[in-house]
Amino acid sequence: MKTDTVSTQEEQANIGTVLTFLREWDRGDGTVRGRMLSTFLTNNAGKTFYELELEFAQVASLFLARLTTWMRLTYMFGTFLGLQLKAIRIFLSASGHDQYLMEFVEDGGVLTLLEILSRSRCKAEEKAEALHLLLAVSRAGHKYKEIICESHGVKAIAECLATSSTDETKETACTLLKSLSHGNPKYQNQIYKGLIALMTCTSPKAQHLVLHTLRTVQSKMKTAHPSIVEPLLNTLRSLHLEVQDEAINLISDLTCCDVRSTLLSGLVVLLRPTKDDVQQHQNHDDTIPPESETIKTSGSLPVFVQQAAAAKTIRLLAEDSREVSRELLSLGVIQHLLHALGNREHGDAQIQASLALEHFVRSYPVIEEQVQRVIGSTLFAALMHRPDNLYMNLDETQSEILLTNTVSITEVLDGYKH
Repeated sequence: MKTDTVSTQEEQANIGTVLTFLREWDRGDGTVRGRMLSTFLTNNAGKTFYELELEFAQVASLFLARLTTWMRLTYMFGTFLGLQLKAIRIFLSASGHDQYLMEFVEDGGVLTLLEILSRSRCKAEEKAEALHLLLAVSRAGHKYKEIICESHGVKAIAECLATSSTDETKETACTLLKSLSHGNPKYQNQIYKGLIALMTCTSPKAQHLVLHTLRTVQSKMKTAHPSIVEPLLNTLRSLHLEVQDEAINLISDLTCCDVRSTLLSGLVVLLRPTKDDVQQHQNHDDTIPPESETIKTSGSLPVFVQQAAAAKTIRLLAEDSREVSRELLSLGVIQHLLHALGNREHGDAQIQASLALEHFVRSYPVIEEQVQRVIGSTLFAALMHRPDNLYMNLDETQSEILLTNTVSITEVLDGYKH
């Protein structure tokens, strides 16, 4: 009996402490609340739902509601936003129950977080924290994913990813988009199209993350949207190898989809940039982003970087699939590879074209004669011996012959079975 009395006295004392805390919060100004939040963060980081309820005498929700309301009323001023977001994260990440999550969502928390993402005045770390909270909401289940999407969340998250100045924010935004795409059939297509649109962003880090995320989302789609082709091929202009590698991986994945023919045709066309393409890039040197200094110093134009990447992609696709290899041949890939080999303004385009040519010649001996006739027996021997060094042996006359070649391998292949 005595124990029960002590226990009751402790509970009453705890309730009294909590009521005093809430009264101080209600009467306090921003400075007081900021100090109270700092103490709350120090004392409650990592606590479970049950531990928080014990700490707040089973009425922790009363503090969460006050905190959410204060954030909603003051986030545009930003004074205590970082503290507010971190405090809310303690509630939303508390394991053991989703009561706090439901209450936060019902109090308009998701809309406020999305507003924070859209505000240019909010700091990068505040946006990163808002994204972490949205991720906690998304991971709680498909009805929560739908709430985020219904609130135009995909657009806000995508814009935040494209404009963010920090890697952490970009990475969290991509993780959130990936999370929203899981088990959310109603909005999967919207997320997929949002990612396609993001491929045009200028940040290499963002492009790399978007391509990686797009591969995951694409694997769940029954078909590929035709709008994916052009921006995907344009990412091959990137000077960043990790971006090119992700793009090549996605192109490889898409050879099993309904856009394969368009993709392969596009790759072959990229081997032969038009004079207008080259002129256009020469006239827009001032628009080259600052991280692309190597373009300016080496004289390499984005279309030539893309030409080299296209040749590399073609070789990898041809090595991986005999069927794709034959389709590329039917598209006149040999003529276009020979043209790329003649581009003395970009050594890597010549190297990648040589490596691809060597693969096709070894795979289809029937085309050997045609290639040898264009480049001559000496260069052909060099091609088969060290394709990566062939470009060093080309003079101006030979390059001009390659640039203007009219080889038609498709006729040679008619009736050829191997």
